Amino acid sequence: MIEFKNIRKSFGDKVVLDGVSHLMETGKANLIIGSSGSGKTVLQKCLVGLIEPDEGEIIYDGKNFTDMSDEERKLLRQQIGMLFQGSALFDSMTVEDNIKFPLDMFTNDGLSKKLNRVNEVLERVNLVGSNKKYPAEISGGMKKRVAIARAVVLNPKYLFCDEPNSGLDPQTSLLIDKLILEITKEYNMTTIVNTHDMNSVMEIGENILYMVNGKKEWSGTSKDIIYSDNKLLNEFIFASDFLQDAKNMRKLEDRGEIDSSGNIIS
Repeated sequence: MIEFKNIRKSFGDKVVLDGVSHLMETGKANLIIGSSGSGKTVLQKCLVGLIEPDEGEIIYDGKNFTDMSDEERKLLRQQIGMLFQGSALFDSMTVEDNIKFPLDMFTNDGLSKKLNRVNEVLERVNLVGSNKKYPAEISGGMKKRVAIARAVVLNPKYLFCDEPNSGLDPQTSLLIDKLILEITKEYNMTTIVNTHDMNSVMEIGENILYMVNGKKEWSGTSKDIIYSDNKLLNEFIFASDFLQDAKNMRKLEDRGEIDSSGNIIS
């Protein structure tokens, strides 16, 4: 669980975060959404300590991150996995070496134990046998799965994902969403995802924070979005007539007035 309270951050005269508070739940996909400039990226950077907030508290399972010493933060960061927007794999390293990198950095395990762990996470992301391939030899979706494997190889308690579906086709995006959600449940992690992908919002949004101009505008689940009357949220999520129609169809289906094919139930 990660809770942040009244987070404020300004750069000069520009207020980027204006008193944001929210609770990110363990074992759930916690999504931060909002248009460009809403503050979601700065918020995520504050949560992992890349940017210091001007005010507020960030609490990891009861421990106040904002009051921790450098040594305490270093220990906590070893429990954090990161999935970067562009995957951020080392081009000169094989898939195996990319995934093994955190183990080399943060553990004293022998090579055999490290390789066993690498193979475990490769199996989990359905990339068995890809050990000796280089990033240039695999697809974008495979790169994302390698990045996920690397992010969880240390068995983190917390997983941060920055636009995990960036650059992927819709079908591959759905597979990555499903994988992130499954791993979140299996490892019982607190997973926080920054995303612009509305499919992700509707498919895995178990706890959604919607931000506007550095403030918390709305929060809820993907199902809550369907019934929300928040004007800004509706304009952001259901920007086209097609999506508005899909929303209305979903309401009718939930009420049992039509079936999943759109046929009226008498």
